[in-house]
Amino acid sequence: MSELSDDTLMSLIQQQDERAFAKLIDRHLTILHAFARRMLGNTNDAEDVVQETFLRVWNHANRWKPGAAKLSTWLHQIVHNLCIDLRRRHRGKTVDIDLEEIQELVSTTVTPEDCLQQEHISREVEKALQELPERQRSAIILCYYQGLSNLQAAAVLNVSVAALESLMARGRRTLKQKLQTIHTGATYEPAT
Repeated sequence: MSELSDDTLMSLIQQQDERAFAKLIDRHLTILHAFARRMLGNTNDAEDVVQETFLRVWNHANRWKPGAAKLSTWLHQIVHNLCIDLRRRHRGKTVDIDLEEIQELVSTTVTPEDCLQQEHISREVEKALQELPERQRSAIILCYYQGLSNLQAAAVLNVSVAALESLMARGRRTLKQKLQTIHTGATYEPAT
């Protein structure tokens, strides 16, 4: 099963092949979970979104059209839409940032002071990322964290490549401004 392409796995899943479905989950679970966690800011919601994504794949496998887009792009699009839906349902509620996950990213070979500094920076970057408008956050996460090409990320967001690049430029600019205020102590005020 491991040598089968995503298209072949989806063809088998359309025939209710559970082994193919398990292989597809194994192949895409980690990257989709990382994407959802970055979009939502915590592990528990990310797990729920990814679980719902794979349920939708199983229940609606017949909607997959080989050649229309890469399967990974289609899966990212499902996760993205579910994340946006979840964030809209929770609008106005506070979002807990998963500090345990951030701490796991910090190397254990650094000094405790370096570790604290890195943890602080990671927390601030994660917080600033969560404060970006949805589409800017999505564009940055898809391209920088998920490693999707501009063309693939544009397909996930259902925008042109030019629009995606504009979203990323605005997002990077806002992140830079927000993170600069942390170091200077100035108050961040968005450009009008």
